[in-house]
Amino acid sequence: MEKYRDEIINTVKDLIRFKSVSEDSETPGEPFGLECKKALDYILNLGNKLGFRTKNLDGYCGYIEFGEGEEMVGIIGHLDVVPANIEDGWTFSPFEPEIRDGKIYGRGAIDDKGPIVACLYAMKEVYDNLKVNKRVRLIVGLNEEKNWKCINYYKMNDEHPTIGFSPDADFPCIYAEKGIITIGIEKDFNIEGAEILEVNCGNNAINVVPKIASIRLKFQNPNDIQKFNNTNDIHIEKISRDTIKIVANGISSHAAHPDLGENAITKLLLYLGENEYINFLKEQGFFDIQSPRYLGGYTTSDESGSLTSNIGIIKYEDGKLKLYTNLRVPINTNFDKIKEYLEEFKSKCDGLSYSMENANSKLYVSKDSYLVKTLTKIFNEETGLSAEPIAIGGGTYARAFKNFVSFGMNMPGDKDMCHQVNEFVDIEKLILSSKIYAKAIYELAK
Repeated sequence: MEKYRDEIINTVKDLIRFKSVSEDSETPGEPFGLECKKALDYILNLGNKLGFRTKNLDGYCGYIEFGEGEEMVGIIGHLDVVPANIEDGWTFSPFEPEIRDGKIYGRGAIDDKGPIVACLYAMKEVYDNLKVNKRVRLIVGLNEEKNWKCINYYKMNDEHPTIGFSPDADFPCIYAEKGIITIGIEKDFNIEGAEILEVNCGNNAINVVPKIASIRLKFQNPNDIQKFNNTNDIHIEKISRDTIKIVANGISSHAAHPDLGENAITKLLLYLGENEYINFLKEQGFFDIQSPRYLGGYTTSDESGSLTSNIGIIKYEDGKLKLYTNLRVPINTNFDKIKEYLEEFKSKCDGLSYSMENANSKLYVSKDSYLVKTLTKIFNEETGLSAEPIAIGGGTYARAFKNFVSFGMNMPGDKDMCHQVNEFVDIEKLILSSKIYAKAIYELAK
């Protein structure tokens, strides 16, 4: 794989340059926007140049394939990314890749553009030098960070792999992923003596701990503004004589790890203070990030960990404050149980309503299965470690098909840079991962 080093690095850099934040589009052939289309066209054209068969599925997704046979080994990754702006605190422009200290910096470097490139060149090595008896297909999606329209379109329109992995999480191997569901709640909301002009959290994605949140207020009595003061996390902007903007600052992280971030929406609501609705949410534990009390204080000791919550989006529409929280649900907890708790939560507050959206069921493959044992063994052989398969709170494409797991690309002990400011991929670990993927592809397809 060393002979591909420069090609791998340059390909990752090229992909980072596409600002491929998935967005709905009515343009034929680009359902997720022009930048996502460009990224898909780029990787499929590269697949052709490397000698593979390729197919574009109406701009929803595409695949790169080699080999023959009835059975298919699948690799599933994505080229869409979560939003990023230099104003968020990036040292480098998020979509202008930089190499510093042996790392490639840029949005998507580790999630999931770098891993896709590692897998593509691993396929090239196997294709050129080894005999396999199955087809190997790299499926590339463009809507993973939002609602999986890409992979759902693939599943309705093309062949399902029989075994495989997604390079979108951690090594040595992920055998279990929590269920994921988004909860929306809303209720009439007002602030005494003020008109709410706007509530905003930027373009934050539901699966990201929000870095910023704000509310703009116009007061009947301008003197009321004086009771609002700056704090370490709150900045007051005076817009006019009677209007202010309250801005809360947090620290972003992946919603699967809300403890690694600081939620700006929560800070904003708590700062607003004495309000019946906010007080209710606080008392019921809605702001809790682990085993939130508004779900009945549910805790778990199962192997996948605790239930976690991230309030990722806030809106103010038609006099109602709307909050959307992303739950990561332990593998032994049924979604019906979540609904049962929410009904109880709703009954305690007049006028509150809720919705359950984008439910994504858990993934579980036995640690004793051929797939998990094989991939874990390959990782340990290539690294000299004795790592054991793990469970995570993140959700990957692996749960889209039967007999699939997540496999890399974060190494044990590494900080998870997914969705983080200054996201990067370590070049040496990128090349090492490509070697691991090449061996895994051969073992599963031979």
